[in-house]
Amino acid sequence: MPEQVCRPILQETIDRFNARVAKDPALNKELECIKKKVQLDLGCEQYYFLLECSKVERLFEGTIPDPDITIISDSDTVTKLFNGEMKIMKAWALKKVKIKGSIDDVLRLRKFF
Repeated sequence: MPEQVCRPILQETIDRFNARVAKDPALNKELECIKKKVQLDLGCEQYYFLLECSKVERLFEGTIPDPDITIISDSDTVTKLFNGEMKIMKAWALKKVKIKGSIDDVLRLRKFF
């Protein structure tokens, strides 16, 4: 089984996101009716989560059928993004991150960063 380099970073990000939504009534209202499946394809690491009722319950290992958003990258880039060593726009411009989904979903995804 491959080493789970990104799992702790991703879980921490989800926890921060959930705390921010809980403290921000406007963000909570914006996301309250949203239900999205998000796939994270990091090469040797695969994760997914469900955004539902303004919350992400947990991070799952593996893949989910028909995700609304798919993020394709690698563990090194994800680590740099969440440690502040790289900005998302630079990673996207260097093709270190690819995001598949509707424009509305992609814009909503920015709330994680």
